[in-house]
Amino acid sequence: MESISEAIFFYVVQAMLIFARGQFYRTISNKSSLFRYLFSTTTTNNSNSFDSFNLKEDEEVYFNPNLIKKIIIQEEEEKWEGHFRIFRHIDSDVSSFVNKILLALRNEPRLVFKFFKWASVKKSLTIEDYCIVAHILFYSRMYSDTYNVLKELVTLRGVAGKNGDVVHVVDVLDVLWSARTICSFAGGNGYGVFDALFSVLIELGLLKEANECFLRMTRGFSVLPKARSCNYLLHRMTKLGEKRLSLKLFDDMNELGIVANVYTYNIMIGYLCKDGDLNVAKRLFMQMKDRGIEPDIVTYNSLIDGIGKHGVLEDMVTLYDEMKESKCCRPDVVTYNTLINCFCRCGRMEVAFEYLNEMKKSGLKPNVVTYSIFVDVFAKEGMLRGAIKFFVDMRRVGLAPNEFTYTSLIDAHFKVGKVFEALKLVKEMVEVGVKLNVVTYATLVDGLCNEGKIKEAEEVFRVMLKDGIVPNLEVYTALIHGYIKSKRLVDALIIMEQMKENNIRPDALLYGIVLWSFCSDDKFEEAKALFDKMKGLGIEGNYVVYTILADAYFKAGKSVEAQTLLSEMQERGISPTVVTYSALIDGLCRLGFVEEAMHHFHSMPKMGLQPNVVAYTALIHGFCRNKCLEAAEKMFNEMLDKGICPDKIVYTSLIDGNLKQGNIEDALDLRRRMIESGLELDLHAYTALICGLSKNGEVPRARIFFDEMIEKGVKPDEVVFSCLIRKYQEIGNLEEVLALQNQMIKRGLTIVKG
Repeated sequence: MESISEAIFFYVVQAMLIFARGQFYRTISNKSSLFRYLFSTTTTNNSNSFDSFNLKEDEEVYFNPNLIKKIIIQEEEEKWEGHFRIFRHIDSDVSSFVNKILLALRNEPRLVFKFFKWASVKKSLTIEDYCIVAHILFYSRMYSDTYNVLKELVTLRGVAGKNGDVVHVVDVLDVLWSARTICSFAGGNGYGVFDALFSVLIELGLLKEANECFLRMTRGFSVLPKARSCNYLLHRMTKLGEKRLSLKLFDDMNELGIVANVYTYNIMIGYLCKDGDLNVAKRLFMQMKDRGIEPDIVTYNSLIDGIGKHGVLEDMVTLYDEMKESKCCRPDVVTYNTLINCFCRCGRMEVAFEYLNEMKKSGLKPNVVTYSIFVDVFAKEGMLRGAIKFFVDMRRVGLAPNEFTYTSLIDAHFKVGKVFEALKLVKEMVEVGVKLNVVTYATLVDGLCNEGKIKEAEEVFRVMLKDGIVPNLEVYTALIHGYIKSKRLVDALIIMEQMKENNIRPDALLYGIVLWSFCSDDKFEEAKALFDKMKGLGIEGNYVVYTILADAYFKAGKSVEAQTLLSEMQERGISPTVVTYSALIDGLCRLGFVEEAMHHFHSMPKMGLQPNVVAYTALIHGFCRNKCLEAAEKMFNEMLDKGICPDKIVYTSLIDGNLKQGNIEDALDLRRRMIESGLELDLHAYTALICGLSKNGEVPRARIFFDEMIEKGVKPDEVVFSCLIRKYQEIGNLEEVLALQNQMIKRGLTIVKG
C-alpha cells in the first residue's frame, strides 16, 4: 500500500462486503479485519506497543498509538468518521475504546483535546471519558480547557456511568478519583483537578453540590481545596444569606488546616455585619488579629458600617481611631461616607459635618454618595433648602447626581406639596439619561397618591410596567394607600389580588392600611375578618397593625375594643412603641379621658421609652381639644427644655386653644415663633388663625392672614371662606360677602352652614 488512507479504504470496502454477507462478526474474531489493522502492533516496532487495557479473554487487540496519532494529526476531522467507522458495529464496547484512545494519547494533551471534542459530537461519552480528559489537560496546565470540560460534564443530564447507570452530578467526584489512578503521572498527585471541579460547581451556582463536594474531598479523600476556592464558596453562600452553612464552612476550613486569609475574614465579617450579628463579627475581627492577619480597609469599613448602623456610635469612632493608627490602611472615601451617614441618621448633623471637613483636610474629595447622603437626610428632615443646596453644590464641583440623589430630592418636594417641582425633576432625570429605578417609581406613586392625584399615579404605574420594571411591595403599598385615601377600597382590594398573582406577599403594614380603611368606614366586622385572615396566613400582627386598629377603634369611640387590642398585643410579646403610646394617648384624649392619657404618657419611661415629638403632640393636641390650655402650655415648655422641636400640629393646637380662650396676642406670638423655627403655616394653621380671629371680632386681621395664605400658595377651603363670609354678614359688609362668594364659585367650593 502507498498510503495509510489507501490501506484503510481497501479494508473498509472489504469489511462492508463481508458484513453484507452476514460474516462481519465472525471476521472480527479472526485477525484479518480492519479493527485488527487499526489496533494491532504488527505494523510497528514492538517498542511502540501499549499493554492491553483489561480486554476480554477472546480479544487479542492491542493499541497502535502511533497510527492513531498519525490519523489525528494528518487527516482532516471529516475523514475520521470513515477511519473509526468500526465503532458503530461494536456499540457495547465503544465507550471502553474511547477512553483507551485517550489514555494512549495522554502524553499529547492537545491531540487528546482534539479527539475528545470530535468524539463528544459523534458519540455520548461517559463520565470516565470526561474525567480522564480533565486529568490529562490539568496536568498539562491547560487549565482553561480543563474548566470547560468539567463545566460541560456537570451540566450534562442523564450521563451514563461505567455500567450504563445514570450518575448524579456530585458522583462525578468519585469517578474523578478512580480516573486519577489510571492517569497517574510522574511527579504529580492529580489533586488539582478536584479543586477545579469544586470551583466549577460554585461558578455554576450548584452550591449544595459544591458543599457536598467539599465534604467528600476533605473527609473521604483527604484532598484539601485551595483557600481561594473556599472563599469563593463562602462569598456565594453569604450572598444567598446561608448563615449556618457559611459558619460551618468557615469552621471546617480552620479545623482542616485550610489557611484563612484576609479575604476569608472580610467575607465573613462583612456578611455578619449586614446580618446584624455584631458579636460574632467582632470575635472574628479579634481572631484574625491574633493569627497575625492584618485587617485591611475592607475589614475596617465593614465593621464601622455594621456597628454604626446599629447606633453604637462610640464603638464606631473607636474603631475609626484604630484604623487611623493602623500601618496597613488609612480611611478612604467609603470610611468617611459611612461615618457621615451614621451620624446623620442618628440626628447628629454637626458631627457629620465635622467628618466632612476632616475628609476634605485629608485630601479626599467627597463623591456622589457623600452629597447624596446629605441630600437624603435634609430631604427626610423636611429641610428642602438644605437638600437643594447640596444638590446644586455637587453639580458645581462636576459630580452628576444619580438615581438615588434625584429620588431623595423628588421625595422632599412631594413632602412639602411641591408637585410641579417634583415632576420637573423627574423630567430632568430622564433628559440627562438617569434611569428611574423601582425606588423612584415608588416615590412618584406615593407622592402623587398623597396629593390625591390618583389618575397620575395610575399612569406612572402603567409606565413602570411598560419600562419592564417589576413593582415591589413599596409600590403596591403606595398605590393601595392612595386608593384607600380616595375611598376606593374595591380598587385597593383588586390590586392586592394582583400582588398575589405576581407572588408578592402583602406584609403586616399593608394589611394594617386596609384594616384602617375598614375601620374608618365603620366596617369593624370586615376588619376583624381580614385581621384573622392575615394571622391565618402566618403574618403576625406587629405593633403597627395593633396601633392602627386601636387608633381606629378609639376614633370610633370604641375605647374598650381598643384597649383590649393593646392588651392582646402585650400578651403576644409585641412591645408597644412610642407610636403605639401616641395613638393610645390621642385616642383617650379624643374621648375626653385626659387623666388616663396623662397616666400612660408618664408610664412610657418605665417601659424604656422616651416620649418624642409625636407623643408630646398627641398630648398637647388632646389638652387643647379638651380646653386644658394651661396643661398644654406646660407640656410645650417641657418639650423645649428637652430640646424637642415642636411640629406644626403643636403650634396649630396651641394657636387654636389660645384663640378659643380669647388670648389673641399669645396666639400671634406662637405664630411668630412657629415661623422663626422654620415651619411654614399650612391650611390647618391658617384655618385656626382666621377662624379664631374672626370669632374674636378681629376680622381685618383675619382678612390679612386670608390674603397671606393665598399669596403663599395655600388654598383656602370651604371652612375658611364660610367663616369669613358669616362674619362679614354679621357686620353688614355685603361687598366683601359677594367678593368672597364669587371666589368660592370660581374655586368650585360651596358654603358651609353653621
